[in-house]
Amino acid sequence: MRLLEFQAKELFAEYGIHTPQGRASTDVDMAREDAESLGYPFVIKFQAPVGGRGKAGGIQLCSNREEFEIKYPQILEMVIKGERARAILLEKAADIKKELYLSLFLNRSKRCYTVIASAEGGVEIESVKDQIIREVGMGHITDDVGLEVAREMGLEENITNQFIDILSRLSQLAVEKEVELAEINPLAILDDGSLVALDGKVITDDNSNFRHPELQKYHEASEVEERAEKSGFSLVTMDGNIAVIGNGAGLVMSTLDMLSDSGGRAACFLDVGGGATTESVYEALTLISKIDGITGILVNLYGGIVKTTTVASAFLLAYENRLIDIPVFARLKGTESDKARVMLADSRTELFDSVEDAIQSAVTEARTQ
Repeated sequence: MRLLEFQAKELFAEYGIHTPQGRASTDVDMAREDAESLGYPFVIKFQAPVGGRGKAGGIQLCSNREEFEIKYPQILEMVIKGERARAILLEKAADIKKELYLSLFLNRSKRCYTVIASAEGGVEIESVKDQIIREVGMGHITDDVGLEVAREMGLEENITNQFIDILSRLSQLAVEKEVELAEINPLAILDDGSLVALDGKVITDDNSNFRHPELQKYHEASEVEERAEKSGFSLVTMDGNIAVIGNGAGLVMSTLDMLSDSGGRAACFLDVGGGATTESVYEALTLISKIDGITGILVNLYGGIVKTTTVASAFLLAYENRLIDIPVFARLKGTESDKARVMLADSRTELFDSVEDAIQSAVTEARTQ
């Protein structure tokens, strides 16, 4: 489950991580009251589980009431990467001296959390050359690790102690809420020397959310995700460009990790489940076709209860009906996999003996788009 920015910041505040004063709303009347309470200037922020909001015009400075009356309705009606605004966040403007990057993500392949930090924030971390990366286990991060990271970032002494404290609190949040990603970008140094989380991203583990009833208030499936749930399979949209399909949550999640390690970015992950039929897989492909920005489909399937030929038949039907016209990179093993490979031999599906090779080809193709 990917939280909206203001929801992630609610968790940050719960763990004592400083964020700007802000108010979230869903209509202009409510927002007018929030605007008067906050006072100008403030930033109007589009709230949806997608990246690239700033580039799309979904984050704008508002200096007075006249600007508010123009900008708030415009941003509320925006559609960014196929998503409408689920809320609008009004947040006090900050006097920024420097922007940093800090995140913790769950590395499933190594069964540990990994810290990624950089002295350059406010941009996608993939584009930053000087990343500091530390594997820190599954427990809380020690102050010694925080000090090492701060020094490697070149932080001044008065900032270092604050940074260590924030990293410790972010670690506590990640461990206690069992999150897959907790990211602050940017973590800003303000003119007064304080550190504040200007933006936040938190992704929780759907498989552990049942242990956290306090997080259920944040669950809000997209239209595509709701339709997937009604059809009997699990689909979660993300902000990359490669759709990931597999059978079994563990297999799909490990494929996501491998894709990320290879420099790829998932647009969604789809678990067709143990009771998949040709019809349900076709419906899944129908939903994937509605997600903007997908340049390829990565399939990692081990046929057991679900025959690989079932999935192959759905892809052939999708090609026949021109439902999909993007390249597919597939690793098929298990029940009837030899037959499935023959079925797909003359299609746009490229078949591989290993998932690593399929991932590499998918990532290479995505980079050419």
